[in-house]
Amino acid sequence: MLPSPVTFARRGTYRRYTATSPRSLYSFDFLLSRARVTNLGFLLLLFVAALSLLSNLYFLHSTRYQEHANPSALLSAITRDPSVRRLSHLIIVPGHAIWKGINPELRLHEDQWVLEPYQMGSGRVSAFFAHILRGAELAREDPESLLVFSGGQTRATSTTTEAESYMRLAVAADVFLTKSPPFTRATTEDHALDSYQNLLFSIARFHEYTTRYPAKITVVGYEFKRTRFTDLHRRALRWPIEKFHYIGVDPQTHHRLTVEEGERKNGYVPYSQDLYGCHSVLLSKRRQRNRHARFHSYYQSSPELRDLIDWCPNLASSSKDEGEQLFPGELPWDN
Repeated sequence: MLPSPVTFARRGTYRRYTATSPRSLYSFDFLLSRARVTNLGFLLLLFVAALSLLSNLYFLHSTRYQEHANPSALLSAITRDPSVRRLSHLIIVPGHAIWKGINPELRLHEDQWVLEPYQMGSGRVSAFFAHILRGAELAREDPESLLVFSGGQTRATSTTTEAESYMRLAVAADVFLTKSPPFTRATTEDHALDSYQNLLFSIARFHEYTTRYPAKITVVGYEFKRTRFTDLHRRALRWPIEKFHYIGVDPQTHHRLTVEEGERKNGYVPYSQDLYGCHSVLLSKRRQRNRHARFHSYYQSSPELRDLIDWCPNLASSSKDEGEQLFPGELPWDN
């Protein structure tokens, strides 16, 4: 019998070399299994790294918030009379103009005030001082009250705030009936740009001044703005109705119907549609009144109100459910 050809032997050898044996399959699977383990390990390391990054970002954010909420460098410079810590009644006099005079005897002269065109010739100047006088009377009657004049630097031509000018007039006219020592239960809130901020920022200022939040609030303002404060601003802050009191003092004017219609059109209706005053028309008014680019300190001094101060619900929610507009978070006066 003749031997097999060389080519046949090589083909056979080649086939035997490439044949898949159980041992070679095991080796190949072993290599693949190691690759899978390596990939799994890489994914685990990647996950741990991502988790570590998120943890660090959260830590940085929380640290910044804590520093923001407890700015020791700022608050360490504040000294308070221990007696103010017992105050519980907030009396608010919202500002409407800026008194630029020196002589309180001329307080009823319009040229002593920085007025808007619609305020001229309407007798409103007398109401401004009546608000100051009534607020001072209430503060003198209640030893646990703090009177806050509220209003920012709302006029482009003025170098002072509404609140500061009201306080200056109050002291010059001696409405507190004391010159020495000064009346310590009255202060200013110098950042409010509208009536909603008059209420909210005065609460924040009360806490800034006394280290506590008020138990009750009295607002002294125009009678024709009563429903705006009681039905809208108070409700926006979820302040209890039984702890809120409004005293209305209107100017002596023959244009009462015009004044009331102006309030409805320019105040009540816009706020009923934009409860927090943070959209379109009302936001535009705030910007127009803040020509001097001022901003408040209440994020630091009243951190519990930070989320409320920033709350701005979508206007679309007002067409669905009134409750969807209201600030949903916790407030210091909830309990």
